[in-house]
This record gives sequence, C-alpha cells and structure tokens, in this order.
Amino acid sequence: MSGRGGGWRRLGGLVRKEALQIIRDPSSIAIAFVLPAILLFIFGYGVSLDAKQVPLALVVENPSSASASLLADFYQSEWFTPQPFDSVQAAQEALKHRRVSGILWLRGNFASQLFTGSPAPIGLFLNGVDGNTARIVAGYVTGVWSNWLTRYARDQGHALRVPVNLQQRIWFNPEVRSTNFLVPGLIAVIMTLIGALLTAMVVAREWERGTMEALLVTPVRLREILLGKLIPYFALGMGGLVLSVAMAVWLFEVPLRGNLGVLMGVSALFLLAALGMGLLISTVAHSQFVAGQLAIFATFLPAFILSGFIFDIGSMPGWVQVITHVIAARYFVAVLQSVFLAGDIWPVIWLNSAALAIMAVFFFLLVRLRSRKRLE
Repeated sequence: MSGRGGGWRRLGGLVRKEALQIIRDPSSIAIAFVLPAILLFIFGYGVSLDAKQVPLALVVENPSSASASLLADFYQSEWFTPQPFDSVQAAQEALKHRRVSGILWLRGNFASQLFTGSPAPIGLFLNGVDGNTARIVAGYVTGVWSNWLTRYARDQGHALRVPVNLQQRIWFNPEVRSTNFLVPGLIAVIMTLIGALLTAMVVAREWERGTMEALLVTPVRLREILLGKLIPYFALGMGGLVLSVAMAVWLFEVPLRGNLGVLMGVSALFLLAALGMGLLISTVAHSQFVAGQLAIFATFLPAFILSGFIFDIGSMPGWVQVITHVIAARYFVAVLQSVFLAGDIWPVIWLNSAALAIMAVFFFLLVRLRSRKRLE
C-alpha cells in the first residue's frame, strides 16, 4: 500500500514495535520511572542547602541574667545544637577538631556594657572550610542576637537605638526551604537524563543487534523511522514527568502556584529537545556503552552543573555564563522554578519556551542531516 495511508500504517507499525520493545525491556521503564524516583528521594531527603542543628560552642566568662537569657534563645533555636565550654581555649580545640562549627564567646564585661553605649564584647568564631555554611551560620547567629536584643531591651525598659528598622519579607519561598528550590530544578535534570538516555541507548542497541540495517532495507522512510522512535519514548518521558511532579507536590510538599497545563506544555518542549539530543548522540555512537557515556557527559553533567539547578548562574564567570546559553536545561529550570514557586510569570515562560522550541528544532534538523548521510 502506498501514499499517505501507507505512510500512516508504516508509522503505526513502527510505534507498535517500539511499544512492545519497551514492555519487553524493563530497562526503559526503569529509566523513565525508577530512576526519577531514586533521584528525587536522594536529593529531596539527602541533599539540603539549609544548615540545621549546627553544633555551636557557648563560652560565658561571667554568667549573668542577660547572658542566660541570650543563651536560652540559642538552646531553643532549631538551627543550633549548643555545647557549653568552660574556656575559649577548650572551645577552640573543639573547633579545630571539627566537633563544633562555631564558637559564641560572651566576655566578662558583656552584661555591664550591654546598654552603656559601648559595644558589648561578643566574639564569634566560625569554621570557614565550607564558606557557604559559615555565611549561613553567621546569619543565623546575627538573627538570634538581634531578636533577643530587641526583646531584652524592651523587657528591661531600655531604649534600643538602631540606625535601620529592617522589615524583612521573603517572596516565593517564605519558609526558605532549600527543598522547594532543589526539587523543581531536579525535575529538569531528570528529564534530561530520561530523554537523552532512552533514545541514545535504544537506537544504539538496534545498531548493535543488526536490526537497524534490516529496517533500512524496508520501504519505511527515514522520517518514519525517527518518528517511530520518538513517539513512544516521548510518551514514556511524559509519564516520568507526571511521576516527578506528583512526588514533588505530594511527597516533598513543594507548592505548585502556576498552571499545571503550562507546566506540561513547557515540559513537552523540553522533552522534545532532550529526545533530539539523544537521537543525535545515537547517530554518532552505535554502541550502547559509548552512547550512554556520551549522554551522561554531553547532557546530564551540563544540566546538573550549568543550568542553575544548584549553582547560581549569575555568580559564574562571564565566559561560563555564555556557555550556559546552549544548555537546554537552563531554560527549563527557569520555567520550573517560576511555575512552582512564583506562578505563571509569562515573560519568563514565553522567553524560555521560545528558546526550548528553537533548540528542539535545531537538534532534529541535525539528526535529519546526519541520518541522511549515514543511513541512506
């Protein structure tokens, strides 16, 4: 049978063939569903940018009601696990051996100079090996100190003179939970891995088994072969996306403030780009091992490091920021974090969706050109 009807019939047969292959081969299902669940569990529960239960050494040279009141706030804080020490020298030894992450030192004249106009002598020592944690701990200590000082001055009837009255409002993530930031970005990394690995390794497997050559001698056209590979794995990838979003919202309690339809539409664009990258890799590598290595090196690692998933792009060197513009996950991460935490911010959605659409078209054009040279 020829003509348009024959083309649809051939395409349907290829899609059915790939669907049966997916059912018979559990590795594809594992990549689409088991791998996202494992990664979300690891990052959702095991990785946190929050510093909680920080071991903090407390040294008080001259105990008083003021020092006792201040230390009580540290004992009641969820951010610290206070450990009292008799001397600052003993606390410094504990800091050197990493038994504590910081030292709060209230000197002998702390209480007497608290409201005299002279600075109250407080020392704060921090372990700076992990600079990010040190900055976070310093901010926590400053917050506990400021809140206590305001309350203690009011209780004692003293006028607390501060040059600035700070009223803090945190938008989009008021709980300041790193999980709310990490999980949406992780979905982009997962979808990159699913799309690239599925198509790259599946096509490479056909080359290894010799079934691709058998397929090429049939009347099936090249575009029908590509669509026959694309459609089933697109559906499988969207299934993995639904699982990831469900885990994010119901298991990790990440708010979804935007429209679910918008999220699915942009995700479909990104998945097409990821599948295009996988197909492109499969035209280069005819070995499953090589295809898997290329997929991880060329798609997963850049998505993990250069997409803004964990590391802020604005803090990277200028030349690295330029490189991030060719990473498809960069645009998807921006949309995910916006839709999950802020809502439907249309300038963000349209701009990044356009970039994803352009990249998807670009990858499929490259696949078509390379396939023509290599297959025909």
